[in-house]
Amino acid sequence: MPELVCGCCGRWRVSVELIAGRYVYRLVHRYPGRFGGGKDVLGEVGSVTELAELLLRRTPVSLADLREAA
Repeated sequence: MPELVCGCCGRWRVSVELIAGRYVYRLVHRYPGRFGGGKDVLGEVGSVTELAELLLRRTPVSLADLREAA
């Protein structure tokens, strides 16, 4: 499945995963290596509408800022 990354810095990522027969959108914030690296899962939702709301609440980016990871 594709992974979406914000176009500004690449730290905000959304992955699409098939779990128990349903697609789940998982929002992750990745920390740069200079801060120890790692990632923090900010939430999982089941629809694009819920994903847009999650992005609005938890991040400075929107759906329009996401691009497919290379």
